Amino acid sequence: MREVDVLIIGAGVAGLTAAAEAAHLGLRVLVFERLGAGGQVLTVERIDNMPGFAPGTAGYELGPELQQRAEAAGAEFMLGTVQRLSRDAERWVAHTDAESVSARAVLLATGSRRRSLGVPGEERLRGKGISQCASCDGPLFRGQQVIVVGGGDSACGEAALLAAHAQRVSLVFPGEKPHAMPSLVERAARLANIVWFSGARVAEITGDSRVTGVVLQESAGVRVLPADGVFVYAGLQADTAFVADLLQLDG
Repeated sequence: MREVDVLIIGAGVAGLTAAAEAAHLGLRVLVFERLGAGGQVLTVERIDNMPGFAPGTAGYELGPELQQRAEAAGAEFMLGTVQRLSRDAERWVAHTDAESVSARAVLLATGSRRRSLGVPGEERLRGKGISQCASCDGPLFRGQQVIVVGGGDSACGEAALLAAHAQRVSLVFPGEKPHAMPSLVERAARLANIVWFSGARVAEITGDSRVTGVVLQESAGVRVLPADGVFVYAGLQADTAFVADLLQLDG
C-alpha cells in the first residue's frame, strides 16, 4: 500500500494551496482529484477576487498554475475518487476506485456540488438544454433565449457571460433582489438583454426531447416562460457524503 504523510482530497484552490505549503515543509503529499486541477473553478470564465491576480484570471488557467506550483514544491497528484476513509492503527486509509493509500493525516478539501432544483423535467432533460456551465455551453445558445435560475454570485456572473451569446437571458430568483455581490449584480444590470424575474420559482422544466421553457410560480400566479436552455445555479451542497460515517456533519 502506498504511504504518504498527508493525503489531500480535492484539488480546488484550497487543496492545491495546502499541497504546496505542506510539500514546502518537506512532507510527502499526495492529492486526489476526480475532475482535474482547479475543481469547479475550471468552469469559471473570470475570477476577480484571487489574491495575486489583480487583473483577474480564467479558472481554466488558475487551476493548472496552482497545480504546477504544488508539483514544483514536491506534491504528487492522482486522478480518482475516494470512496471511503478508514482508520488503521495510527494511520488513515483512503479507499479509492483504483487503489488504497495510507496517510498520517488527511485534509478534506472536497468543496461542493451544485444543487439541483428537484422539479419535474429536470432529470429527464439534463444535457438536453439544461446546463450548469455557462462557459462550456453558452456558445451553443447563440441568438437564442436562455433562463438562469438563481440569485447568487454564480447566477449573476454566468448570466452576464451568457448575455454575450444569447439573444435574451431571463434571470429567475425567489427573493426581492439577488443576493450576489453588488459588483456582479451591477454588471448584470447594465446588460440590456438580461430580464429579471424576482419573487419567482421554477416549478417545472418543459420539453420532450429538448428544453422548451419553464413553468414559473409567482405571487400573481403561474407563468410559462419559453426558452431554449436553462442554466441552474440553485446553490451548493458540501461534497462530504463519503465521511458521513466518521464525522458529524451539520447543514
